[in-house]
Amino acid sequence: MEAAKANDTIIKDQIKNAQKIVVMSHIRPDGDAIGSALAFANALNEAGKQTQVVLQDGIKENFFFLPGATEIVNQASLDFDYLIVVDCSDRQRVGSILEGLPKPNLVVDHHKTHDDFGDIDYVEAESEATALMLAEKLPDWGLEVSKETATCLMVGLLTDTLGFRTNNVTPKALRVAADLMEKGVDLASVYHQSLIRKSFAELRYWGQGLSNLELFKGVLTSTLTLNDRIIASYPDNDDADLINTLTVVPEALITVLFVEQEHGTVKVSWRSVKGLDVSQIASNFGGGGHASAAGADITGKLGDVKNKVLKATYKYLEEKGHE
Repeated sequence: MEAAKANDTIIKDQIKNAQKIVVMSHIRPDGDAIGSALAFANALNEAGKQTQVVLQDGIKENFFFLPGATEIVNQASLDFDYLIVVDCSDRQRVGSILEGLPKPNLVVDHHKTHDDFGDIDYVEAESEATALMLAEKLPDWGLEVSKETATCLMVGLLTDTLGFRTNNVTPKALRVAADLMEKGVDLASVYHQSLIRKSFAELRYWGQGLSNLELFKGVLTSTLTLNDRIIASYPDNDDADLINTLTVVPEALITVLFVEQEHGTVKVSWRSVKGLDVSQIASNFGGGGHASAAGADITGKLGDVKNKVLKATYKYLEEKGHE
């Protein structure tokens, strides 16, 4: 606790003295990455700082309603004197936008598998979302949480808890959500924009993935190929959040989704029921995350990667007594 207080003082002083600040997060950014980055930047802007949010893969249209969203760039051009990374467990996951840049001054993250890569790594692995951490810490670091900042934070909190239905949700998360609502956040609107709204192309892409479903020994799997993306006219390189929809199948102890990427890699996402820690499986492939939600980017052909990952997943279940 004393160390945390000391860090709070240092971070507050550093932010106070900085004038030009860049905020980054991970590749294929989810709602927590986007909401946390924009919330931090908005609070800094309101404190009189010049900021730039940099995300290698940009953001989806359904997040364009957030303040500052349309100003996000995919390469840092600001002559910054302070660099912040949010919601990212290791330097590699930030992507190529960090190449040639100095070590981040501050990293704020909530992943269990976090590897320190900043001057200060502020990590709370038990927290449901980085946005939840920032809702509590921004005031400690001398920054206000306005309605605009609160809206960004609500997006991060809602998306990383899937609308407060993940098995790690605590009463504190709900209290923080209530606090954000008292700042003026329209919960129903943010919920719809962040979790419900889907484009025609996204639904067609889901259709491709749903047609590839397999269930064996408590493991539900699906694949999305590069050709599936073309058929659906889906422009992005992620799964359009299909993985979180697949978790509704009651027979599935673990759900695994394979998304073929360009340049010979496969994005693998795991989800699990309470009591199983899929971050242990992901770590074997250079990935990480949380007990119930983890991922990895694995080099190799789709079929080969799928075979290796499923072999490791079945082995983990057997070790946990699920034959």
